[in-house]
Amino acid sequence: MPEIKSNSLSTMAVATSALRAQQGRMRVIAENIANANSTARTPGGDPYRRQVPVFKPTRVEGAEGVQMLRVDEDQSAFKTEYDPGNPAADAKGYVKLPNVNSLVEALDMKEAQRAYEANLNVIETARAMQSRTLDVLRK
Repeated sequence: MPEIKSNSLSTMAVATSALRAQQGRMRVIAENIANANSTARTPGGDPYRRQVPVFKPTRVEGAEGVQMLRVDEDQSAFKTEYDPGNPAADAKGYVKLPNVNSLVEALDMKEAQRAYEANLNVIETARAMQSRTLDVLRK
């Protein structure tokens, strides 16, 4: 029976690592959404740049889990808009806008939420299986 316990703990450890990674991902997405309309503080300056989480596999309880390694900046081009009255406008009257697409961020958030929920279900199922195994052993 120790193998069952070990597998169950490994399963929960992997799911827990994924929960933490998805929490980090959701924080990054929330920051992107919050700054989707931010402009630079100085004329002609760069606005907020979209952040992208980077994940890496990691060993947990003898199995392969995941963790958020770092957050990188998305190097795609900024959008520009003609708005000469804006304090962030350059000499030609153009304002750089963040490279954040709110629709993409909303879809990423939904995907992260679903992945989080799926990992919660894995943990709940592993706990239920452990409990049933103990019930069978007691009889």
